Amino acid sequence: MVLFWNADSPFPPGIDSVVNPWLFLGLAYLVGSVPTSLWVGKGFFGVDLREQGSGNLGATNTFRVLGWRAALPVAAVDMLKGWLPVAAFAGWAGVADFRWVLAFGAAAIAGHVFSMFAGFRGGKGVATSAGVFFGLAPTAAGVCLALFIVLVGTTRIVSVGSLAAAVALPVLVALTPHRGGTALVGFSLALSAFVIWSHRANIGRLRRGEENRFGSRRSS
Repeated sequence: MVLFWNADSPFPPGIDSVVNPWLFLGLAYLVGSVPTSLWVGKGFFGVDLREQGSGNLGATNTFRVLGWRAALPVAAVDMLKGWLPVAAFAGWAGVADFRWVLAFGAAAIAGHVFSMFAGFRGGKGVATSAGVFFGLAPTAAGVCLALFIVLVGTTRIVSVGSLAAAVALPVLVALTPHRGGTALVGFSLALSAFVIWSHRANIGRLRRGEENRFGSRRSS
C-alpha cells in the first residue's frame, strides 16, 4: 500500500492499485448519500425537510423552507459530493480506465437521489450532477450554471433553469473541451434524460401554469 505523496499525480496521497475499485464505487455512493439538507435542517433548525415544502432533500426545498443561509451551504456540499469522486477516486484506486470515473460519478448521483441515510429518498440530483461535470467538463458545466442562474433569475422558477441546463448539457459537452471523449457525451445524454425524468411532476405543473415561483407563498 502506497502512503507517500507521488509528485507526478494530481491526486492527494491515497491508496494504490492493490485496492479494488469496486470499494471506491461503494464509497462514491456513500459520499453521494450524505443527506446534506436533512442534516442541516434537523441539526440547525429542528426541521425534517422530508415533511416540509415539497419534501425534496435538495437545495431548492431547503431555500423555500429555511432560507438562503441554509440553502447555500447545502448546494455547495451537494456539488462537492459529485466533484470529489470523479476528481480523486480513480487516482486513489489506481485505475486508468475512464469508465470507472463515470461509474464513480453515477454512483455519487445515485446516492444523492436515493440516500441510504434518508430512507432512500433524496434530491433530484441537479447539484450533485453539476459537481460531477465541473470535475469532468468545467466549461460546459460553467455555461450550464450561467444558463440556470439567468433563467431562474428571470422566471423565478427553479425547474425551468434545471430543465434548460439539462437539455443544454449534452450539446455543450459535445462542443467544448472535456475529459473522456464520446464516453462523456453519452454519459451527459443519459444524465440529461434522467434529470428530465426526475422533473416530470414539475413539467406537468409548468404545463398547467401551477409551478411554484420564488417569492410566492406556497400552500401547505
